[in-house]
Amino acid sequence: MPAAPVPPTITARLRDILQLRFTDLFAALPPRMLEPISPANPLKRLAKVLGYAGLRLVGNVFQPVRNPEQLRGAVWLYVVSQNNYEALQFLRDTRPDAVLVASQSKQIGRYNAVVNRLSLRRKLLYYWQFPLALLGLRRTEGARAWRFFDLVFNAIGYYEVYRRALRHYRPKAVVFANDHNDDARALLLACQTEGIPTAYVQHASVSTNFPPLGFDLSLLEGQDALDKYRQCGPVRGRVELIGMPKADAFLARKNQHPRVQRVGIACNTLDSTEAITETVAYLVDEFPTLVFTFRPHPGDPRDFRFLGHQHPQLLFSDARNENVFEFLQQQDALIAADTSTHLEATLLNVASLYFRFGTHAVADDYYGYVARGLVERARTLPELAALLRRYQQYKPADLYQRAAYYNATLGTPDEGHSQQRAARLLDEWLKTVA
Repeated sequence: MPAAPVPPTITARLRDILQLRFTDLFAALPPRMLEPISPANPLKRLAKVLGYAGLRLVGNVFQPVRNPEQLRGAVWLYVVSQNNYEALQFLRDTRPDAVLVASQSKQIGRYNAVVNRLSLRRKLLYYWQFPLALLGLRRTEGARAWRFFDLVFNAIGYYEVYRRALRHYRPKAVVFANDHNDDARALLLACQTEGIPTAYVQHASVSTNFPPLGFDLSLLEGQDALDKYRQCGPVRGRVELIGMPKADAFLARKNQHPRVQRVGIACNTLDSTEAITETVAYLVDEFPTLVFTFRPHPGDPRDFRFLGHQHPQLLFSDARNENVFEFLQQQDALIAADTSTHLEATLLNVASLYFRFGTHAVADDYYGYVARGLVERARTLPELAALLRRYQQYKPADLYQRAAYYNATLGTPDEGHSQQRAARLLDEWLKTVA
């Protein structure tokens, strides 16, 4: 299979690797969300760069990588998060030649200790590229190159060390669950240079801000994902629609309660603490007979225990330890803003309501769920209460059918068997590229 052309210059490669970081969407993130990623103060960005180089990279030099599994000639399942791990674990369980792999210092939540690691010890050797890269990106990206120079610095060297790792281990193929993180994009480019076949298993809803689909084989959940990727740019390679593998075990246990009695409230880092506090207080007061469970995003660093002190009847779900489907199985309705949990809720026949916690300008129906009729929207707290009261009186048993555009196997003989379908397609594909 011919490799895709790789950007020939340092600047072009970093533009590809940092594609999402240079979008209008990323630049418009609220300060409280952007600050821990890339501080607004250039001195703090410089301190972050020095800390990254001094603590993590130099630390990596003195921390040798000892992997529990054999990486040579294996099928790599590359993960960048706990969610990625859970999205690809089924392939590890079904393929004896598959190993889960992450970069040396990547945090994979509760799976940190069990993934194999790719050494970053030689990444330090490539930081001479930084001035050239910053100058080149300044020409192409303007002021954003300087604004995010710490992210540029962090991204340098991934491509080169991953090329070296690929030459050393010669994996049979690399399977991704993420197509936009810096290190994942660097590994994708390295695979294309070294002629290593690549596959992609979608693990969450996508947006039109993502990079163009650039894998040899892409296993997407449904037509929604394919339509959005076509808006991102040319679609490379073979594409198959497989449904949602991580939902398989739960689709047979859809919620059939005719009335809403239990309501989940899910938030993410974009959502305002003040708006969340106001919404929870309003709902608990307005619906004293309903059971509310609050679930922050696993990557949200805020401490929401104060909500429990204010409302002792409020339950909490720990997203770091409770699977999203396990959480949703305990709910009859979900209230959330921009999160793919809306789709997962609808698949389980949980009434899902879109309500924005705050007025930030980054996203408004980011995934298009409201526009496509997957969920209903409330713009004010009284509107939200009216929708909830309607479902409190009667919740239809066929809400899940709204998700057919997003999940290609819904209502077909393959419903609930997406993992088997994905494993079969991957196996057939690997036989053609081996």
